[in-house]
Amino acid sequence: MSADADAGGRSAGNNRRPLVIAHRAGTADFPENTVRAIDGALAHKADMMWLSVQVSRDGVPVLYRPADLSALTDGTGNVVDHDSEQLTRLNAGYQFKDASGGHPYREHPTLLPTLEEALRHLPQPMGVLLDMKSPDTQALVPAIAKTLDALEGEGRKEWERVRFYSTEKPNLDAITAYPHARLIEDRDTTRTRLVASRLTGNCLNAPRSGTWAAFELRRDVTVTEKFTLGEGRSPVKQALMWDLAAAACFHTHPSVRTVLIGIETKDDYTTAKKLDAYAVLTDSPKHMMEVMNKAAATTR
Repeated sequence: MSADADAGGRSAGNNRRPLVIAHRAGTADFPENTVRAIDGALAHKADMMWLSVQVSRDGVPVLYRPADLSALTDGTGNVVDHDSEQLTRLNAGYQFKDASGGHPYREHPTLLPTLEEALRHLPQPMGVLLDMKSPDTQALVPAIAKTLDALEGEGRKEWERVRFYSTEKPNLDAITAYPHARLIEDRDTTRTRLVASRLTGNCLNAPRSGTWAAFELRRDVTVTEKFTLGEGRSPVKQALMWDLAAAACFHTHPSVRTVLIGIETKDDYTTAKKLDAYAVLTDSPKHMMEVMNKAAATTR
């Protein structure tokens, strides 16, 4: 299924279910951003994959999220300080803990993959949301484009199924230089629309047709009030970022796709469905399948 196609089980009207996107290929179930996690997410019927990508010293895109390799692997230092040959020998599951607190992948390593390896492993035309993590835009973006172009040369439709996301707007700006690139809009724009809707009750700037927007259902925020001689701050824990009015604003054009991030519980899944979310981003496709099956059973 491509990133713009509807999944099996989705139908027109209020009874359709949101697509399920495996966050980092299912970071709660298996070592994140690995082929093992991809296989697990596929087994648990994820509709799309969210993958984190950085670039190696020799210009090869690899799947990895944190700044330091020691956070998840048996290596040290930054991704960009190592060649791809070194990176792909690392055990990407070295720090992963199971439910008992053990480290099952220390004896059975799962290696850090390249972007090319992951795309080849995923069935076509399954949609991929690619989270660009490297701060070095000039190295990362051309490396990704080179990988996609090479696969396109084999007759694969990678540009068609990949959509780009980044918390770093320069990455999104840079990828627009490639005419086939498709984006999730930048977080600043999405956040501003959400906050304006939640605080004013008005739809001041609906997304244009075809926009994809992704943001957390709940998030810690700080409201800042400016005074002549200073400012006041009010922290809000787990503020509800979306409501029916905000969702309706985003869906002014029917072709807009909203992705709600951080959906892990039955209540949040039910809320996302009521908000007409196109998709939910979950850390555990395994648990989300259980949630959806229970929700479907109650509506029969």
